Amino acid sequence: MRVSLLIDKCVSYTRARDARNAGLYPYFLNFDARDAGVARMAGGREVVMCGSNDYLGLSTDPRVVAAAAEASARYGAGCTGSRFLNGNLDLHDRLERELADFFGKPAALVLTTGYQANLGAIAGLCGPGDLILIDKEAHASLIDAARLSRAKLQWFAHNDTADLADKLRRTGRRGGVLVVVDGVYSMEGDLCPLPELVDLCEEFDATLLVDDAHGAGVLDKGRGTSSHFGLTDRVPLITLTFSKAFGSIGGAVLGDEEVIDYLRHHARALMFSASASPANTAAALESLRILRDEPWRCTAVADNAAHMRRELTALGYRVGTSATPIVPVETGDDLATLHAWKLLIEEGVYVNAVLPPAASPRLRTSYTAVQTREHLDRAVAGFAAVRERVLGLSVAA
Repeated sequence: MRVSLLIDKCVSYTRARDARNAGLYPYFLNFDARDAGVARMAGGREVVMCGSNDYLGLSTDPRVVAAAAEASARYGAGCTGSRFLNGNLDLHDRLERELADFFGKPAALVLTTGYQANLGAIAGLCGPGDLILIDKEAHASLIDAARLSRAKLQWFAHNDTADLADKLRRTGRRGGVLVVVDGVYSMEGDLCPLPELVDLCEEFDATLLVDDAHGAGVLDKGRGTSSHFGLTDRVPLITLTFSKAFGSIGGAVLGDEEVIDYLRHHARALMFSASASPANTAAALESLRILRDEPWRCTAVADNAAHMRRELTALGYRVGTSATPIVPVETGDDLATLHAWKLLIEEGVYVNAVLPPAASPRLRTSYTAVQTREHLDRAVAGFAAVRERVLGLSVAA
């Protein structure tokens, strides 16, 4: 049978197979169990989990698990339809009201994933004739949303407000202008320069959207990046996900009531996708309530990350300037990253191996509120045990 060019492209892709054959494939691994700061990999190896986005440790909290189970028992396993037609539950509406109240915005719209929240917000608002200016390090879902909108897309240098200002001055457009950034960037853990961004957008009559996937639930007692800077009222659009600090899956857009109502009737990612399951929605709602009542979790995760940042720096690792639960560790090139990842696994420490195009080669480490000092000491010991080999790989790269 003749192989088409599209299929041939798949057949000729060997990078993943080569990594598997070398025992250096870091993706799609199976985990049998996880609790607090540790996880058990398939085969029984227990590792300290330093590669999770479960920042508050709520995904396995008994209250969250019970809320999900109760919702499944009452409403069923799924909604089998979009919210627009027959998949809307009082759970979705309740979550929207409590999200809006907690984050200090007039209204919220819940979608099935965080990815879809960005697709719905950006492609729902923008179209041909509009302009989207997006940070070069923005999350893939933001980039895909901008492309899907069919608006004109321009990049500006990461966290470079001078570059953004220059591009805003040059627009000369009659259509709408949307500026898109992450609140906290997922690979470096750095914050966007929100005060300058807000001033620029107001000066040039542009709308600002902040994707706060990694800031919501973490910064400023969980209220996120905009609240951290005291600028919630001046950020027109905030998106977030439930798959990080909220221990579930789903996403939301927050903004003025008129904007949210418009998106209810124009966001294709909402209108043409089945709604979030009862279990996921109830889990996110319970996590939000726990966060509201237990702000100590935000302090704990910040303290744990700061401790690891100090310890890794003392061992000689280069960890950047993050002030969030995300602590990147420089490694050199792709091969050095994969070898470092495997060495740490063998020492009982799980981290994320990050390779291009996601970001420059690195180990992405992240920490949670429920990890104890014993967990962190085990992680430090693992990094210490492989220090000479990992740093040697980095120098060689």
